[in-house]
Amino acid sequence: MTTHTPRTGIDAAREETRRALDATLSRELDGDTAFDDVTRQLFSRDASMYAITPLGVVFPRHTGDITAAVRAAAEHGVPVLPRGAGTSLAGQTVGPGLVLDLSRHMRRVLDIDPEARTAHVEAGVVQDQLNREAAAHGLMFGPDTSTSNRATLGGMIGNNSAGSGSVRYGMTIDHVRALDVVLSDGTPAHLAPLDEAARARRASAATLEGRIHRELPAIAATFADAIATGFPAHTRRACGYRLDRLPAPGQDGVPFDPATFVVGSEGTLVTVASALVGLVPRPSRTVIAVGHFTSVPAAIAATEDALACDPSAVELMDRTILELSRQRLEYASLGTILTGDPGALLFVSFTGGDEDERELTGKLERLTALWRRHGHGYHTLKAVTPAEQSALLKVRKSSLGLLMAASEGTRRPLAFVEDTAVAPADLAAYTERFKGVLDRHGLEAGFYGHCSVGCLHIRPFVDVADPGQVETMRAVAEEVKELVAEFGGVNSSEHGDGLARSEFNREIFGPELYEAMRQVKRVFDPEDRMNPGKIVDAPAMTEHLRDATLTPPAPLRTHLDFEVIGPGGASGGGGDSGNGGGAMRAAADRCMNIGLCRKTDAGVMCPSYMATRNEEDSTRGRAGALVQALSSPDPHAALGGDRLHEVLDLCLMCKACASECPLGVDMATLKAEALAHRHEERGVPLRSRIFGAIRRLNRMGSATAPVANLLSGLRPLRLLADRTVGVSARRPLPRFVRRNLVRWFRTRRRVGSDATARKRQGTLVFLADSFTSYTEPGVGRAAIELLERAGWDVRLESGGCCGRAALSKGLLEDAKSAARGLARAVSSAAPPGSPVTGCEPSCLMTLKDEHVRLLPEEATVRDLAGRVRQAEELILEAVDDGRLRLSEDAWPSGRELLYHGHCHQKAEVGTAATVALLRRIPGARVRELDAGCCGMAGSFGYEAEHYELSMTVGEDRLFPAVKAADAETVVVATGTSCRQQIAHGTGRGAIHPLEAVRAALAPKHPEG
Repeated sequence: MTTHTPRTGIDAAREETRRALDATLSRELDGDTAFDDVTRQLFSRDASMYAITPLGVVFPRHTGDITAAVRAAAEHGVPVLPRGAGTSLAGQTVGPGLVLDLSRHMRRVLDIDPEARTAHVEAGVVQDQLNREAAAHGLMFGPDTSTSNRATLGGMIGNNSAGSGSVRYGMTIDHVRALDVVLSDGTPAHLAPLDEAARARRASAATLEGRIHRELPAIAATFADAIATGFPAHTRRACGYRLDRLPAPGQDGVPFDPATFVVGSEGTLVTVASALVGLVPRPSRTVIAVGHFTSVPAAIAATEDALACDPSAVELMDRTILELSRQRLEYASLGTILTGDPGALLFVSFTGGDEDERELTGKLERLTALWRRHGHGYHTLKAVTPAEQSALLKVRKSSLGLLMAASEGTRRPLAFVEDTAVAPADLAAYTERFKGVLDRHGLEAGFYGHCSVGCLHIRPFVDVADPGQVETMRAVAEEVKELVAEFGGVNSSEHGDGLARSEFNREIFGPELYEAMRQVKRVFDPEDRMNPGKIVDAPAMTEHLRDATLTPPAPLRTHLDFEVIGPGGASGGGGDSGNGGGAMRAAADRCMNIGLCRKTDAGVMCPSYMATRNEEDSTRGRAGALVQALSSPDPHAALGGDRLHEVLDLCLMCKACASECPLGVDMATLKAEALAHRHEERGVPLRSRIFGAIRRLNRMGSATAPVANLLSGLRPLRLLADRTVGVSARRPLPRFVRRNLVRWFRTRRRVGSDATARKRQGTLVFLADSFTSYTEPGVGRAAIELLERAGWDVRLESGGCCGRAALSKGLLEDAKSAARGLARAVSSAAPPGSPVTGCEPSCLMTLKDEHVRLLPEEATVRDLAGRVRQAEELILEAVDDGRLRLSEDAWPSGRELLYHGHCHQKAEVGTAATVALLRRIPGARVRELDAGCCGMAGSFGYEAEHYELSMTVGEDRLFPAVKAADAETVVVATGTSCRQQIAHGTGRGAIHPLEAVRAALAPKHPEG
């Protein structure tokens, strides 16, 4: 068991409680505990607008740990808060007590019974994880949340989650069969439906479990009239305690079901350890109609026709979110398949089995005809294959994150009225009235949600750091509450009460039913220890606001300009200005904890979290730690602190968060800045200096090859370097080539032809990067020969370094000098506007991104950034317009090409051009891997303390995919680190895409 201890920030009484509780937990738990300030900061937030710092965090490994933790907390008078992925939108998972993080260790699917269509899962199992295992039996968990790639089953039970398919599958409460829980006194209990005799036997016990089985029916009987009339009529409810699920007096034969009763109780009654949940048949076919409308009201008006066709989901997305998706590389492909400039889209899905294909297509055609007949919309896109649907579904599931990306500083789209629902038939009139409320208060909002069940997620932009806007927020919440009641709707239809809505429950349910709920709380939790202040007896919705608690940042000079990080990325100057701390903190504080960085089965972000499942190794964990450091009185010293360095250490600086995080939190850049401040405080480690000067070392290695290769292979020298410098002896070093790219370029015979001369494209600058130039010069040769054959006059820039290695080690002044020198050299080497390209993505992308942040005022640097082109793009253009011809007889032709893209390439420009170029090879079957980061990450994989993690990251998806490929398959990878890692981890060689294309080049170019 590991324990972090605190340094500052807890008053004397809490400190004494903490020490005593920590001592108790350390003795009794198999799981880990953390009471340090940084961990407490990370768990002080969820995806809501609230923040409350807990006393500490426990990471249970099993039910026994939960029992021990709850008992210990009770002994010391400390509240308990169970937590899954921490993606709650109403503040359910923040509180002042002991947080039980059930997501790190308790994530086993214990059993799947295909015959009974049930699954037994621990509370930390992620929804997509369950669905992957259930898919083998043709089954799935019905509720389909947009956060399915990180939402835990325990969290979904606590929240009574629903999702886009609730019109067909209902809510989580409809799929819970039994629960294993820990009660507020630390005793375990099994909750399941009971007949009256079994309930009476349980009720006879002189225990808390006995009291629950005894007094809960009594409450239902006492308040029967209020229960029958006090609940909103809308069926999609995630508010209050579900007394309506208990048998009413006279309902003989109806089971007493405490398991479904506690669903949606937000951890205020029990802690769920495991659950038996029902599964449903998994549809094998989905077809989607995407209606294009001029406005949100026009889209809502078309919902009735959609519902008449028996859909599985009807989802709305407004222009605000569409525009935001076009600005993000990760989601931009949606814009290429839409028609015109829709003010809103309506996604209507129909699902079934393979045998239902004709019926599904018929529903699609019927809906299209209905919309045409009734004049709804101006275009309907039909997406019937997974390929056609992927871009649509990706954006639909990311609506929240995309909307959050429109934040400007502390002005954010907040969740306080975003979860109301009315009958679908009333949705148009309700939405019009809702918009009137926002207009009167001068608020803008984004609209998306589930028209099929009358639920729209409407998030007004509010700055809670402004007391006037806090008052406006409360006024809007009050008015919307009354509007919902007028329409007979529900104040929370899937996102729960939490801190945002619990305050209003007395008014919503009436005093009698609310009192019944208070009695329920007292029965389950007599000492008010279980997540207090939620559902009943809650504080005002305007307390504990996250942004209102942040102190103004102290002055800090930064090396990088954080003004250029995304919309609203800074509040104040960056770079050398004294306000850089404010800009840097704003860049980190863009994180709204939606938790996409906790996904584990797709994309790149976040490779270290995928390997460790540790919150502090996620992008949001690191962002939270940086916000804390940058909020301290001396942020420069805080950035150099050991605990912050520990949190940042496993960041591979892959930059995936810059594109995959909808809010664009660029942790690689933030880490580089933090390292620079640590070096200023502590000095620069020798290993950082060595790796930062990698160009000089590689040039020396090439100049002395093959002697350098002989020495680098000597085991005693490798062991010495491991012990003294920390360069892992287990990692093979690159092999230097004496005839490097620079030497080859000086002595080569140029390729080309009269035809290409007549179609001269102009001058192009090719960067001789610090890596392939000296260890894989064949890559650069292939690129240059292709470019020259395509008609470019290639000029090799080999005099300087881009500074990528220095950046990764926080040597930002060195990187700044390199950037300035390279910009000047390129400017003098070629005519203005000449393209700049290369074959190593990490180097080339540095020119587009970090150079501008290092030197934002220098015109030559900005000019150079705008001239960067991928070599693959230029060669693709040449193939497509006939300047290059690829041969059907070349060895790559007709082969399967297994392609792995470089992380920086994916983050900055994407892999589309590379994949398209590979597909131009005649007969080539290109398969692009979704294998995440390779784990090498430049110098990271060479570092002794990071070697194991590096290999774990590679083993996640990349190594298995390469090992499973046929022997005739050609493995292709863009990055030099990726190729090294593939060779080391799989024993298979990989080539650069341009090497494959060069090998496929026809021997003679046609005249023309």
